Amino acid sequence: MNKKDFEVIIIGGSYAGLSTAMALGRSLRETLVIDAGKPCNRQTPHSHNFLTRDGSTPKELSEIAINQVAAYKSVHFYNGLAIDAERSNKIFKVTTSKGDILSAKKLVLATGIKDIMPNIKGFSECWGISVVHCPYCHGYEIRNKKTAIIANGEKAFHLAGLVHNLTKEITILTSGKKDFEANQIEKLKQNNIKIVEKEIVEIEHQNGQLEKILFKDGTSEIYENAYASVSFEQNSNIAKELDCNLTEKGHIEVNFMQKTSEDDIFACGDNSSMMRSVATAVYTGNMAGAMINNELTQENF
Repeated sequence: MNKKDFEVIIIGGSYAGLSTAMALGRSLRETLVIDAGKPCNRQTPHSHNFLTRDGSTPKELSEIAINQVAAYKSVHFYNGLAIDAERSNKIFKVTTSKGDILSAKKLVLATGIKDIMPNIKGFSECWGISVVHCPYCHGYEIRNKKTAIIANGEKAFHLAGLVHNLTKEITILTSGKKDFEANQIEKLKQNNIKIVEKEIVEIEHQNGQLEKILFKDGTSEIYENAYASVSFEQNSNIAKELDCNLTEKGHIEVNFMQKTSEDDIFACGDNSSMMRSVATAVYTGNMAGAMINNELTQENF
């Protein structure tokens, strides 16, 4: 691309990044969206709990969003991966995997997070399809089914409470020694939620649809779906390179305006929120765009 200098560069072009771009485009801000086209939900069949688009595929949502944002001529798109960013004289220089160096006054990190899959055969193939993370995003579609919760301790207990309103056939699979307080175990018993401590070795499935969970002792159990709590890491090291603070859980620390700990750097979407949903990504992106435009207005007016 010929243009190299912008008012704002957005790293990440999924829902949060595109929402930021729309807000900026509507204020005629020269904006660049850098994206490699690999959203974290690309394996998920349908997206839910987003008003007006409930049940759409992630691809459909992205295509609509890109087409609508592209209508704003001050918004530009770069197909590639941002691998490095630095600040010099209040200007950010972003280097891509293609070797291009692009600059801007403000930087938005909409880079998402990367789920760390457990060492269970078949788990990653089922992730986002029949092994899911969020009752709000997926729970209605798998209601009243025989369900496993692959987690332990507080995370498992929290999920069990949410899922119990959607199905009464719940088993917690701790894949090791259980880690619950006495009152939590009593509460689980009261709600007929079993705990299995056997180690999971494999998830049998057909095209990502869970059929059976196999344990290390050779036994197995049939389940229709599972919830799982997995750890994550930032999808990009750029926030760390630019000295942005992270929370204890590993998210980029932001305030209510989506500003990071570093001036002129904003973050939105999954990388800076515990709420992993399309609705949250769109909201935080919209907020980031509005706040950036406000800062640019104050600096230039």
